[in-house]
Amino acid sequence: MATVSHKQKSVRRSAATQPAITVAVALRRAARRLERAGVWFGHGTDNAVDDAAVLLWHVLGLADASDPCLLARRLTRRQQLAFEALLERRLSTREPAVYITGRTWFAGLPMRTDARALVPRSPLAELIERRFEPWIDASRVRRVLDVGTGGGCIALACAHYLPAARVDAVDISAAALALARENRTALGLSRRVRLVKSDHFAALQGRSYDIIVSNPPYVGRREMRSLPDEYGHEPRIALASGDDGLDSVKVLLAQAARHLNPGGLLIVEVGNTETLVRRRYPRVPFLWLEFERGGGGVFCLTREQLQRHVR
Repeated sequence: MATVSHKQKSVRRSAATQPAITVAVALRRAARRLERAGVWFGHGTDNAVDDAAVLLWHVLGLADASDPCLLARRLTRRQQLAFEALLERRLSTREPAVYITGRTWFAGLPMRTDARALVPRSPLAELIERRFEPWIDASRVRRVLDVGTGGGCIALACAHYLPAARVDAVDISAAALALARENRTALGLSRRVRLVKSDHFAALQGRSYDIIVSNPPYVGRREMRSLPDEYGHEPRIALASGDDGLDSVKVLLAQAARHLNPGGLLIVEVGNTETLVRRRYPRVPFLWLEFERGGGGVFCLTREQLQRHVR
């Protein structure tokens, strides 16, 4: 039989005795608590107010703050209680806020998210929304491959913004693919997105693509030991990639060309290992992409460049 902890009882008593407060006040107080506790913001939010908002919008059943009167709205006692419970969970467990709510957004699309896969947060969303232009003529893209799809956010966004394309999405994790399958069904993309259990290109049987995109693991052994607690809730296999963080990137660079059509693109996010990639491959003419909404560490190479410069 389930029991209620002393801390949970205290939370309920405090919320029950507090006067009704506005959304603005609730957010401000919660943000102060998050900042004082030193929680990490980097899983879909980059500041305390937005992190608190993820939890509060979930309680209120809202997708965003588009209602101009929202901040002045008063919370009911029940809403205060529910928000306080989620906030306490965020503080005590250090779970990313979107894992607690089980939902997030990527490239304007709603996604289910949980500990089976990384929290969707790649700057690749901006590139996908632009249909990969100007780096490729979107009208000629017919096949896309997402390597290391996790919960499927990149693959599903590609299918949404490139409606003439079919997308293959591969991952070595059966659990991650199960989450991707749920997202694929929810977005109505089951006919155009194929999910494949595969270690990189191993199960693709010689298929070729116009675009290969990947947000692979790229965290080195030493860096893994120093990551904030929030990362401990994400699957290690989706973060760690050998001693230097480049194990997966090396496979992509070595094998992508044989799976690209003429003129095809390889686009890979390597995050803060960009400097190491540049140093390890000094003769490769990487095009490092820039993003208006922030983020970086994403390179682009053509099939022909891979064939010519990567051995």
